[in-house]
Amino acid sequence: MAAMLLKPFRNSLVNARDFQFARSISASSSLQAQAKSKKTLAKPGVKNIVLVEGVRTPFLQSGTSYADLMPHDLARAALQGLLHRTGFPKDAVDHIVYGTVIQEVKTSNVAREAALGAGFSDRTPAHTVTMACISSNQAMTSAVGLIAAGQCDAVVAGGCEFMSDVPIRHSRKMRKTMLSLNKAKTLGARLSLLGSIRMAHLAPDLPAVAEFSTAETMGHSADRLAAAFGVSRQEQDEFAVRSHALAKKAQDEGLLTDVVSFKVPGKDIVSKDNGIRPSTLEQMAKLKPAFVKPHGTVTAANSSFLTDGASAVLIMSEEKALAMGFKPKAYLRDFVYVSQDPKDQLLLGPAYATPKVLEKSGLTLADIDVFEYHEAFAGQVMANLKAMESDWFAQNYMGRKAKVGAPSLDKLNLWGGSLSLGHPFGATGCRLVTAVANRLKKEGGQYGLVAACAAGGQGHAMVIEAYPQ
Repeated sequence: MAAMLLKPFRNSLVNARDFQFARSISASSSLQAQAKSKKTLAKPGVKNIVLVEGVRTPFLQSGTSYADLMPHDLARAALQGLLHRTGFPKDAVDHIVYGTVIQEVKTSNVAREAALGAGFSDRTPAHTVTMACISSNQAMTSAVGLIAAGQCDAVVAGGCEFMSDVPIRHSRKMRKTMLSLNKAKTLGARLSLLGSIRMAHLAPDLPAVAEFSTAETMGHSADRLAAAFGVSRQEQDEFAVRSHALAKKAQDEGLLTDVVSFKVPGKDIVSKDNGIRPSTLEQMAKLKPAFVKPHGTVTAANSSFLTDGASAVLIMSEEKALAMGFKPKAYLRDFVYVSQDPKDQLLLGPAYATPKVLEKSGLTLADIDVFEYHEAFAGQVMANLKAMESDWFAQNYMGRKAKVGAPSLDKLNLWGGSLSLGHPFGATGCRLVTAVANRLKKEGGQYGLVAACAAGGQGHAMVIEAYPQ
């Protein structure tokens, strides 16, 4: 299947050099002029659901200031930051939903442990969801579902990931022996089991960012995808340089208002993301391929890095929010989930999800003022944009008559993205949605669109509508 997919992609797309990447990294001033009157996406008989506020801890490179914590510590900090920012009464929260990917076995329902630690009532239900890199997207849409069904009026959704300390297991043979030891009733049985242990059994079972179904790391998949769509090393490095430059600009100008400071126990207060590192194309070009060696194009610099962090958003029915005196930031409108072949289309979620959510909302690409796409790899983002610009891909893989078109870079990730801000797997979705809401307000737009890929060949997209000022 890989050869079948890659060959036509190469033949049809490698020469598509008319796709121009080099755009200005500055936000277009024309966005301010887009505060034009558009139709609202409110639907008769459908409850309006709003984002009241969204926050996150600073996203830090794993192994840095958060290294001695646990996942629920970060989730608790995000919850407390949300409560402090909004002044929302804890007992008015009907439910808490959190997303995470690599679970700490001691706190597998991290939503519950974080909620209790943050001082929420022990009578407030909390549950945890997992859907790879769109886990907090799933947390948010679960919250939307609870409110739409009339079960809740106010739900806190969020996500967390802690890559500084991931569970490392014994080998399967060692685990079986240890479990048998625990059940052995006689000394002889225990000694027999201990005698069966070999040195090879002591080798740890290390986790990997890889697909269970294909055993391929996501970096390898990104490299193959970039090659299939003819995304050059230079294009990827340019996109990574852009991401870091925009993130640094947004940080310096105080635009990343979703970040809440966190006093790390025994350490200083952390108030900024620490993965933002502007560099030049010349510096980027010096790095060697990280996955497909020696001729791959994906490097450590044009990939997102292992990140610790947590996020939280307050989602409510509009009626309840206004009754309690809160001014929402945005409406959460239509959303979709998609799923493709995890071997050859692992990271193409945005290309499939974007046209579906636009059609569901009755919008076109031109109607969207703000785009926030997850940047797992620069090559992945560029491949998705090229897929969306390809009539051939639309006709042969999406069952469409013609291409949808790709978002303009003048509207895409203007405050940086996962390549620069960081990517705690379970927390990124909430960051994306909050960024859209904040950018819509800052830039005077009406509609925003979030899209992300995820392990397993899955993806998500959501339309967000600015709340009237």
